[in-house]
Amino acid sequence: MKKDILQPLVEGISIAVVLESEDPISRHWNVYLVNHRADVLENVLVSSKGYGLKDGQEVKTSTLRHSLGEVAGSSFVAIEAIDEQVFGLTNEYWLSFYLGRQIYDKKFIFLPESIIDSNLIRIPLVNKPGVMIGE
Repeated sequence: MKKDILQPLVEGISIAVVLESEDPISRHWNVYLVNHRADVLENVLVSSKGYGLKDGQEVKTSTLRHSLGEVAGSSFVAIEAIDEQVFGLTNEYWLSFYLGRQIYDKKFIFLPESIIDSNLIRIPLVNKPGVMIGE
């Protein structure tokens, strides 16, 4: 029965951790949903959480849920701010949305220490440095 459930492939969608600004004291980061598709994403929901080991202790962050409504084609929208202190954890973003009458979902996972300067690229559409998963 589970084999009979269609699980459509999510393509043309990314989650990016973007460096917004920096000064000598701190850096400011945001997480974005980037829609590379021409289609409008409807009823967009994202849940986020972090987990892993920090200083030898098991750590879990709060699970946050975000309702983004509609996301236009070839655009991006901010999901949340993110603190550098959680970059050493696994950061998970679970995305759900509709295209027409079809629901799609996908989990995006940033592994511990993957958000580092040597992994920064220019994020399409956002046009700022960051680390991106997807597309």
